[in-house]
Amino acid sequence: MSETIPTASDSSSLDSSNSKVKSAIEALSHILTSLPPSLSSSPNPAFALLNDPQITSQISSLLRQPNSGAGDNNLCRWLYDTFQLSDPNLHLVVLRFIPIIAGVYLSRVALRKHLAGFEAVLLALYAHETTSRAGQALTVNIPDLSNSSIYHETKASLKKDGTEQNVAVMSPSLEPHGTVRSSRRARIVGVALELYYSKISKMPVGSKIDFCEFCLVWAGQNGDMYKEGLVEEEKEKGDSGTDESEKEGRGEIEGRIPLPWELLQPVFRILGHCLMGQTKNKELSEAASAACRSLYARSLHDLDPKAILATESLLRIGKMELEANNDSDPTDLPKSHLITL
Repeated sequence: MSETIPTASDSSSLDSSNSKVKSAIEALSHILTSLPPSLSSSPNPAFALLNDPQITSQISSLLRQPNSGAGDNNLCRWLYDTFQLSDPNLHLVVLRFIPIIAGVYLSRVALRKHLAGFEAVLLALYAHETTSRAGQALTVNIPDLSNSSIYHETKASLKKDGTEQNVAVMSPSLEPHGTVRSSRRARIVGVALELYYSKISKMPVGSKIDFCEFCLVWAGQNGDMYKEGLVEEEKEKGDSGTDESEKEGRGEIEGRIPLPWELLQPVFRILGHCLMGQTKNKELSEAASAACRSLYARSLHDLDPKAILATESLLRIGKMELEANNDSDPTDLPKSHLITL
């Protein structure tokens, strides 16, 4: 069995990456109150920077402070400079905090606060994606179901090639933007979330829970009344009456923001991963389900058919995942039906 021998270029690239990470850690040490002593000596300092609970807790706390996000904010400057180092490992560190940055930013926009620091970070991610996509849209090929299957015989002649596929646009092509205007805000934040989703398998669980919690705030609707089922399922059960607690639950809660489709699309993809991802975590599943219920209530309130369809699908998927994780086997006979000889 042959082994891959590291080349000089690989060694040089590793040294360059380690140098960038150490530079970022040195700059961060002047912002946070303390850093773990083992961080600099860690064999993989970028991984430690991404997952260390002490560091992430301090950064999260600073990003949530009332004066965070201003143009002269040191932490926002560090996140911006760190992302501009163009190191893939450091990109993950910055992306880990995108749920909090986007969440706090969108929640404060209506307050007309100066948030140039947050906007600089979001624009850096947007510019990165604009360059990476090179003017191309993100598309996916969908087979044309109107064509006959190759496993079935048919006498009807095909009007077109059976292998022809329909192309669906997941994310339109991007135009360069140097500032965040109200008409561009949802698109710029949505692209940042798309980049986050592209690396979500490498994100810590805590980052995903942060995202789910902000979805609750953005939705601005209490979805607890849908814990037992969706609107159609409630109608099938014959629950036509609505008690006072449900009426109160359908009310709006503080933090509600506009939710255009260009922002909802990456939100739904991220929530889908939280519900169906390979890493099973009960707290994350519960947070994602709560976010889906709130967004479902919001879509019903807004009468948004696409959002209603998407949130209903996510809620059903969450229910299926919960049933799949149940230890009981539905094929087992009840003990009362067993015959003991």
